[in-house]
Amino acid sequence: MPPILTIDLNSPVPAYRQIADGLRSALLNSALQPGDALPPVRQLATDLGVHFNTVAEAYRTLAAEGWLDLRRGRGAIVIPRDTPPEPGPEERQRLVRGLRDLVNKLRAAGFPPEEIASEMRRALNHSTLEGTQS
Repeated sequence: MPPILTIDLNSPVPAYRQIADGLRSALLNSALQPGDALPPVRQLATDLGVHFNTVAEAYRTLAAEGWLDLRRGRGAIVIPRDTPPEPGPEERQRLVRGLRDLVNKLRAAGFPPEEIASEMRRALNHSTLEGTQS
């Protein structure tokens, strides 16, 4: 199986979040489909160079979001999601705050507002996968 994601062990973002975010991206962009089995926790941990509990935490995060069915002996299986879950008020506030922080970082780095908006539209339209054009 080709690698389904990569992480940056030097990033300030915790490895489990990078793993969950990368897998979520693959799920949203249909690179992973309902019924697909994810690599076993220990195998993905070895591939990424992290502790198996780091991968297990990422899998638990995605299971709590309704993406995965986790069963002992069967591993992590992608499950169908007809409709995305509605985030609670605290989760919504946290996500919006994260979006605003990202916009502020982009503006501070010199990105003009029009380019930020354009990139956001592209991301919303799934025209990019992991930084490459499709």
